[in-house]
Amino acid sequence: MTARAHLVTVPAPLAMVRALVAPLLMLLSALLAAPWAAAQVNTKTGATLAYVPNEGSATISVIDTLTDQVIAELPGGSKPRGLAIGADRRWLYVSDQPNNRLQLVDLKTRALGSTIALGESPEGVSISPDGRWVVAAVEGKNEIAVTDTRNNALTFSIKVHGKNPEHAVFSPNGKLLFVSAEEGEAVDIIDFGARRQVAQVAVGARPRGIGFLPDSSRAYVATENANEVFVIDTVRFAILARIKAGLRANGIAVHPSGREVYVSNGGDANVAVIDTASNQVVATIPVGQRPWNMALTPDGKKLYVANGRSNSVSVIDTENHTRLRDVAVGKLPWGVIIK
Repeated sequence: MTARAHLVTVPAPLAMVRALVAPLLMLLSALLAAPWAAAQVNTKTGATLAYVPNEGSATISVIDTLTDQVIAELPGGSKPRGLAIGADRRWLYVSDQPNNRLQLVDLKTRALGSTIALGESPEGVSISPDGRWVVAAVEGKNEIAVTDTRNNALTFSIKVHGKNPEHAVFSPNGKLLFVSAEEGEAVDIIDFGARRQVAQVAVGARPRGIGFLPDSSRAYVATENANEVFVIDTVRFAILARIKAGLRANGIAVHPSGREVYVSNGGDANVAVIDTASNQVVATIPVGQRPWNMALTPDGKKLYVANGRSNSVSVIDTENHTRLRDVAVGKLPWGVIIK
């Protein structure tokens, strides 16, 4: 017995609708994917993106620094704070403070990846200049947790003398790691090759952000309760200068040329500009409320400032010392990194 083929005839009007709608759906899908696809292309070709951890909304806003537009929102764990991006731009490393871990985010799929247990209350995160090591300041354990990016595994930890470490920042030459002891009124200095602390420098109350000159010769440390920036000689581990900043000095960023240092003043809602030749404040720039951590584009032309209480990022023209615009992001942005 021969089976008969059954043909289903679609009414002509319905077939026409499908024929018209299908290309439109394909176009809409392409348009929705385009911003992130473009971001991936820009990243590969060297264009820079700014990543902003929003601890109040548990997301990471991605800003295209060419257009100053938010092009994506990534998941960030439960309370993202410190960030670092791997050398190959595949993984974003995020301190997830309430869960005591480092959360990995896959930048290709925009999905959460694996996690690395660190200890109680990890905060500041940075990556070594060679891209191999990601370090996280673990406040509850008074130590620095070190992850090897080759296998994304916790490899070792380094104890520090100061209490409640907030930031751990590599010198540009990768030899030293400076750690701000938030409750210790000091900066702990680690010889990273030796994997141990070699010095401690007393500074003002509640040290926060840290930045280095490009040649690694000096470090600038903001002290929130002292309203000062301390300048430290990285060879002698001695204080070279104390610079009066604004109210609740917090974040630090250093221009790629080394000629200027920027400090966010949380209580004054501004950013102070320090001339490194004179170690004097030469300008102040109004920004949003509760400015926190900051980052510069690689060419140094723009500074991005996370405004914790304004839910925005202020973009500053560093040549003219003027605010260009504010970019709306998630709730309670903690900082910015640019890659």
